[in-house]
Amino acid sequence: MADMSPGVPAESLFWRLVRFARPLRERRWLADACGLAMFAFALALRFAVDSVLPPGFPFLTFFPAVILTTFFCGLRPGIICAALSTLAAWVFFIGPMTDMELNGQALLALGFFVVIASIDIALIHFTFGAADKLRAEQAVTARLYENQRTMFQELQHRVANNMQFVAALLTLQKRKVKEDASQAVTALDEARARLDTIARIHRQLYAPERLDMPTGQFLRELCCDLVTASGAEAITCDVVAPDLPLNVTQLTTLSMLVAEIVTNSLKHAFEKGRPGEIVIRVTPQEAGRYEIAIADDGRGMPEAVESVRNRGLGLRIIQGLATQLGGEAQFSPRPAPERGTVVRVLFALTP
Repeated sequence: MADMSPGVPAESLFWRLVRFARPLRERRWLADACGLAMFAFALALRFAVDSVLPPGFPFLTFFPAVILTTFFCGLRPGIICAALSTLAAWVFFIGPMTDMELNGQALLALGFFVVIASIDIALIHFTFGAADKLRAEQAVTARLYENQRTMFQELQHRVANNMQFVAALLTLQKRKVKEDASQAVTALDEARARLDTIARIHRQLYAPERLDMPTGQFLRELCCDLVTASGAEAITCDVVAPDLPLNVTQLTTLSMLVAEIVTNSLKHAFEKGRPGEIVIRVTPQEAGRYEIAIADDGRGMPEAVESVRNRGLGLRIIQGLATQLGGEAQFSPRPAPERGTVVRVLFALTP
């Protein structure tokens, strides 16, 4: 039954016939049997009407048989039906079993039938080929439309989540300003920088050429982009990560977590003009869990870890993002003889 819902055009008679014929055309033995049955019916019908027809109509019932066989049964049954029809017309209605003289006119009629039948078979065959191609293109178009619709919905959802994150970020900055009004300009600069980071991550996530980018390459480009945007000199990024099965939401949260930690290192860890390195390592743990460790070789944490964690706005944001990934950020100095700070987050990947 055709879909008559609003906005969906009714299926034409041609497409209904094509849809009806396809199962028969796909079953070779059944198509051949139907083609032979069609020829037998055309031959029997021609004998039945022979007494009422004037001489000169040997192919009257064979033309529709060839056309219908080719349409409903396919190319091979159509050719077989046309060949048998030509032979039957010759034997029973033109040649040996009739009083019709075998002359140029009879041969011309026989040739005319062969040519017209061949043209009909070719046209029907190419029509079905074009219909199959059109159906395949329509299916691809439908899949592309569905993918675009899903991506648009995901984009809208992601934008809404990002706006909520921005609102929460501004609320945190507002509290900081309330505690110390002299920090208003600094708070606005930090908010601007974080909004710029979110916009940068958003552009990277939804760029078409980045849809299949490996996780390690994505994080490496993100880290290098943050270093370049900060204006820091001689700071390099070293990223080693497997290709994680992340959905867009998880990748966004992980990217924002990495961006916040890297930005925090660029802001506090390195002395101006001195070279440094930021190392990002993602290692698999037990089933479905991974650890991301982000380390720098800067000056290290100047205060007790708990004191810094409780006071710093950036570190509170890091903890919030880690919580969204189902983990907790742990800050610690790098083991001697290395210097600097390492932040570890153990997170789980959920479907």
